[in-house]
Amino acid sequence: MTTIFKTPLDLEASVGMRLGESEWLAIDQTRINLFADATGDHQWIHVDPERAKDGPFGATIAHGYLTLSLVNLFLPQIVDVQGISMGVNYGADKLRFPSPVKVGSRVRGVGELVAVENVKGGVQATIRVTVEIEGSDRPACVVDTISRYYPA
Repeated sequence: MTTIFKTPLDLEASVGMRLGESEWLAIDQTRINLFADATGDHQWIHVDPERAKDGPFGATIAHGYLTLSLVNLFLPQIVDVQGISMGVNYGADKLRFPSPVKVGSRVRGVGELVAVENVKGGVQATIRVTVEIEGSDRPACVVDTISRYYPA
């Protein structure tokens, strides 16, 4: 469910709030291979299903940075800040990959608004996105994303 803020200034009153979650997304070998092609990271634990069967995870796994990149897909499903002329990705803090994402898994992002501050011309929000793996107690990724929203 998407949490909607009518203006960037409305974010400040919601620090500490759980913002909701994205839809589940299946991680298939095609997505992993395309990411490997885009980044040049063709390590066998990602792209060789036969060899990976006997590897440490029993199957191929998504690249950690593939999992991180999905946060960009999940964020608009988690939060919608309206009344802006633009929003920009400013950066990220505290990135961790606690658990691998095996091929065939489903993942989703869950957001929490952890900080808001005024910046020149806008509002900066730190949203902690936890990428959950369906059926797992441990997340695949936890990252504090930093976004800047500039009012319309």
